[in-house]
Amino acid sequence: QVQLVESGGGLVQAGESLRLSCAASGSIFSINTMGWYRQAPGKQRELVAHITSGGSTNYADSVKGRFTISRDNAKNTMSLQMNSLKPEDTGVYYCKLLLKHTNDDTYLRAYWGQGTQVTVSS
Repeated sequence: QVQLVESGGGLVQAGESLRLSCAASGSIFSINTMGWYRQAPGKQRELVAHITSGGSTNYADSVKGRFTISRDNAKNTMSLQMNSLKPEDTGVYYCKLLLKHTNDDTYLRAYWGQGTQVTVSS
């Protein structure tokens, strides 16, 4: 089993910053892609950013230039630095990992965090 613990959400005003963290523990051999998703009320969950094991990143157009995703492979952690926050960034943010439990795994397994609320007031 794998446990994901997210932290760092909260209530901020527009223009301010927050930093989200996601820590993975448990039966982990290797982590492939790590990503952040968000879900606003009444909307579908959407990709915010993801980062590969090699450090390649991809961002949603709406957050490019404002958000930065990073990871620490040695600690199995991931962070999302969110600057210049806007009210439309409000939502529940989830981390997602694709990983292998052992070297013998032939496919990647997906795990989601429990979500952390980010609220940006205007």
